Amino acid sequence: MDRHLHDTLTAWRRHLHAHPELGRHEKATSAFVQEKLTELGVPFTAGVGGYGVVATLRRGGSERSVGLRADMDALPIAEANDLSYRSGTPNVMHACGHDGHTTALLGAVELLSKDESWSGTIHFLFQPAEEGAGGAQAMLADGVLERFPMERIFALHNWPGLEPGTIAVHRGPVMSEPGRFKITLTGTAGHAALPETTRDPIVAMGHLIVALQTIVSRNVDPMESAVVSIGQVHGGLASNQIPTSVFIEGTFRTFIPAVRERVLARIGAIACNIAATFEMKAEVETMHGVATVNSAAEEELAAAAGEAAGLPVRRDLKASTTGEDFAYFLERLPGCYVWIGNGPVRDGGELHNDRYDFNDAILPAASGWLAAVAKAALSANAPAAQG
Repeated sequence: MDRHLHDTLTAWRRHLHAHPELGRHEKATSAFVQEKLTELGVPFTAGVGGYGVVATLRRGGSERSVGLRADMDALPIAEANDLSYRSGTPNVMHACGHDGHTTALLGAVELLSKDESWSGTIHFLFQPAEEGAGGAQAMLADGVLERFPMERIFALHNWPGLEPGTIAVHRGPVMSEPGRFKITLTGTAGHAALPETTRDPIVAMGHLIVALQTIVSRNVDPMESAVVSIGQVHGGLASNQIPTSVFIEGTFRTFIPAVRERVLARIGAIACNIAATFEMKAEVETMHGVATVNSAAEEELAAAAGEAAGLPVRRDLKASTTGEDFAYFLERLPGCYVWIGNGPVRDGGELHNDRYDFNDAILPAASGWLAAVAKAALSANAPAAQG
């Protein structure tokens, strides 16, 4: 990538960083993407699954096709960085690098639009609402795969701590199946000085919180992976009153359906039985997503594309218990999701941290890999039919 394009992409990325928008609210971000695509002379369709944008390049007589996807939304986090381009939106920031992903995909559009060496159709999916707001599902429900047919699909995510510009290609699972739960214990309220007249949900919840931590250690095969974590505890309004109810919210992460079903069963059973022990009621609400799992042939294409782009490639990293809604695309199409090294972690700037920042130095590598994997997919054998 020439210096001028790198400088342009850096300016675009920093503009997006300074103007973050939450999932399902990416109106200005979508407009920015559309503006840049117009400047590049690339046709696109807006309003796909909300604020999603799909751009398309066609060249030559080949009927082969491929999709490249990037996410656009930010997080509800107040930025702590002292940057000239720090977030100008209160309590919202690009703490996961989606500003960099969007910019890298725009860079790939630019590279591929000027590259005469490929033939076929490339669709560029700029997806809204990845951070738990259903963006992938919304695009799929809006018929993105029917309206813009593609044989394979690829995406990347920056990874702090991994050497800058290094492409990490996993074998099979990349990220876990994310899940959420909410448990409400309802007892009987009363004066804190007369606990015998109440059914205290705070005491019961204390026992429940401890018991939930036994699921992974005592109910899941130690050769499998699972996480159960509680992120919120809510209950009570006064120091001298025992409340009617208390609720907690948390997350669970698994990689295979059998483990997920075991974890869900234990969450429900533990909650209901502890509630019964303390003579109260439990209400359990759960939801879960899909694990991000690469397909074998596409893993090889992703690794070969990294080498073709002149980038270091690693195949030895473990999967992460984070989650990613690109999984819903991989349920429907063969594909691969890779990590690209963001470089050393500085000032605690991990993903979802208020001091995180995307490394602009890796933009040429990110755009270059996206362009290379699209060309590799178009020149490879047709993918095997999905089972």
